[in-house]
Amino acid sequence: MKVKEVADLIGISVRTLHYYDEIGLLSPDKTTEAGYRIYSEKNLETLQQILFFKELGFSLKKIKEILDSPTFERQEALKLQHKMLLEKRSRLDKMIQTIEKTIKHGKGEIQMSIKDKFEGFDFSKNPYEEEARKRWGDKAVDEANEKAKNMTLTDQERFNEIFCKLASLRHLSPASKEAQEGIKEWYQLLNKMGNYSPEAFKGLGQMYVDDERFTRNIDKFGDGLALFMRDAMEIYADTQK
Repeated sequence: MKVKEVADLIGISVRTLHYYDEIGLLSPDKTTEAGYRIYSEKNLETLQQILFFKELGFSLKKIKEILDSPTFERQEALKLQHKMLLEKRSRLDKMIQTIEKTIKHGKGEIQMSIKDKFEGFDFSKNPYEEEARKRWGDKAVDEANEKAKNMTLTDQERFNEIFCKLASLRHLSPASKEAQEGIKEWYQLLNKMGNYSPEAFKGLGQMYVDDERFTRNIDKFGDGLALFMRDAMEIYADTQK
C-alpha cells in the first residue's frame, strides 16, 4: 500500500507516517523509483503495535526502543497491550460512572461524598517518575512523592487552575508580565511538592515539549500550552539566576 492509502485506511496523516520513517520508527519495505513509499503487511503489523503503545501513553522514543530490542516478540507484546488496555478500560469505566453520578448529584437526584466524586482517578502510578529519577536523582523524587501524599484536594485543584490560567494567556508573549506571574505561581506550587531549582524548573519545561506524553496532557488545556509554558519557564528560570 502507498502512504496515502495507509493514511486513509487508518486515519492518521501522511505527515505522521513520513515522520515515523524519518526517525527510523517505521520505514516502508519498498520505495519506488518515483519516490513513493510502499508499505508491506509486516509494516502494517508494526504500525498496529506502534498505535497500541501510543494509546497506552508510551513515547515514540520508548516505542522505538521496545521494537528495536532483540528480545521483542510480537505475540508477547500483544498480550501485554491487551492486559494494559483492559486495565485502562476499567479505570475509564469507573470515571464514566463517576461523571454520570456527578450529573445526577447536580440535579439533586442522588448525594455524593467528596470521596465518591474522585472515584476512578488513580495517581499512584506516575509515568514520568523514571525520567525524573534520571534527571534529579532518587532523593529528590522520593521527597516529592512524600509531599504528594500529603496533597489536599485544594492543591490538586490549584494545579488545574494554574493550567487553565496559563492556557488563557498563551496568546501573549511568554516574557509578558502576565505570563511570568502565572509561571511564578506554577514554580511556587511545584516547590510545595519538591525542591526545584531554577535550572531544574527550566529542564522540566523542556520535558513538556520533548516528551509527547507531557505535551498531550498539558495541551488538553489548550493547544500549544506546553510550548508556551516551556518558553515562559525558561525565561523565568533565567531571571532567577
